Amino acid sequence: MTDDEGTLRPVRWRGLPRRRTLLRVTLVAVLLGLAAAVLQTPPSCPPPGSSPAASATASPSGGIPALPAGAVGVPIRLAEPAALAVLRPGARVDLLVLPAGGTPDPTLLAPRALVLDVVGATGAVDGSSALYLALPPEQARRAVGLPEGSRFAVVVRG
Repeated sequence: MTDDEGTLRPVRWRGLPRRRTLLRVTLVAVLLGLAAAVLQTPPSCPPPGSSPAASATASPSGGIPALPAGAVGVPIRLAEPAALAVLRPGARVDLLVLPAGGTPDPTLLAPRALVLDVVGATGAVDGSSALYLALPPEQARRAVGLPEGSRFAVVVRG
């Protein structure tokens, strides 16, 4: 038995860790901290780059926008269904109508209507394509009460 085995002297490092080891440990700590911060972000926070106006109308599930207070949802069949391809839920459109047998000039029926959903945008030929809009009750009554053969069109707003 040597003299060193029976002593209670502390173990000493021969030197400090190398610079590369310290860099790796620091990098791992930063990445773990970043991962913890991302995982702790509440789901109610909007993703980066989204506008406050868009998040105010988005539903909690993140899919179809919620129906604003005081509005009703109305399905609209467009005269030109190809226009549905450029529309997305959450967009704002001006709803125009050309009454059957009426004047050749379209009438603005609903300015800045919120698009709730777009159905059949990918070439539905059976007439099942429709645009669901959120309209105030008065505008909804006018849209539904138009005579048979009236045609609808939309102008996409920025």
